[in-house]
Amino acid sequence: MSFLLTVILLLICTCAYIRAMFPNLLDKNKTGLLGIFWKCARIGERKSPYVAVCCVVMAFSILFMQ
Repeated sequence: MSFLLTVILLLICTCAYIRAMFPNLLDKNKTGLLGIFWKCARIGERKSPYVAVCCVVMAFSILFMQ
């Protein structure tokens, strides 16, 4: 479960960062298979406080629970 949370959070954070640096790269692929990355970027932008809390929880669980 922890691995899946790690992968999803890293995908969301990476997509949000890429969209902040190169907006045209993700904006042209809003549909289809590559649309997943655009949707992850939108989640990272709009739900950033929740994503940040999940990142802290993930870091705590990786450092102290395993």
